[in-house]
Amino acid sequence: MTVRVKDILNSLNTLAPFNLAEPWDNVGLLVGNSDQEVTAILAGLDPTTSLIDEAIVLGANTVITHHPVIFKPLQAINTSAPDGRLLEKALTNRIAIIGCHTNFDRAHDGVSSILAEQLGLNSHAPLIPTSQENLADSGLGRIGSYRPPLSAVEFLQRVLDVLGQDSVQVAGTLPEKITTVAVCGGSGSEFAVHARTRGAEVYLSAEIKHNTAIWAIESDFCIIDGTHFSTEKPAVAFLVRMLSQAGRREKWNIRILETTTERHPFVKLDRNNPQ
Repeated sequence: MTVRVKDILNSLNTLAPFNLAEPWDNVGLLVGNSDQEVTAILAGLDPTTSLIDEAIVLGANTVITHHPVIFKPLQAINTSAPDGRLLEKALTNRIAIIGCHTNFDRAHDGVSSILAEQLGLNSHAPLIPTSQENLADSGLGRIGSYRPPLSAVEFLQRVLDVLGQDSVQVAGTLPEKITTVAVCGGSGSEFAVHARTRGAEVYLSAEIKHNTAIWAIESDFCIIDGTHFSTEKPAVAFLVRMLSQAGRREKWNIRILETTTERHPFVKLDRNNPQ
């Protein structure tokens, strides 16, 4: 069957309803025509010129990113600047760009749920449930438990494996035995106090503020900063799997791909590796 951008939007709206998005957010079709026929889909975390280049090479004319390509109102489109070059390239090559941001953060099967599942947390529920009655089990972050508890070593190894990192920054002391853990993929410094109040012994998120880290130490609480990229990246693969399942049900004859070129924006340098 012919698949159009609006069909992809309908599927995404089932997986991560767009009305879950925060009022300040910008989600849905941000560049392109909803009636355009889809050749292939490429999914990534960030809208970048390299992602658009990858889409062109793969013959994908629809790109889905977690972070929106247009976030704040544009006063001008300067094609000599990175954001302008990206939009120019997408429009020139007729590439539609869809954003699934805080709606995917708050969805039942969303960014934090995927992080909790990969960490093996049992019976996890929203850390901050949504107030929308018709969208049960949705909200920001997740909190769950281990039965039996994990040792600090076991838990840390799981965290590093899921994040794909060799090390993480920790504020406070990792408990010897860990039963209850809260997570929030992406920027979640503001929810640290809530995680502790809900009974979490450890809180895994990203972009933890200095004063929040100090509070954790003073409060005998443990916060792990897993970086924005690494705590959200697992959700991209999940999104591809869910869309692929929808494609099989609906008999879409298109490729649905995850980016292979996207990399963590930060690299680690030390005195033995200064470049």
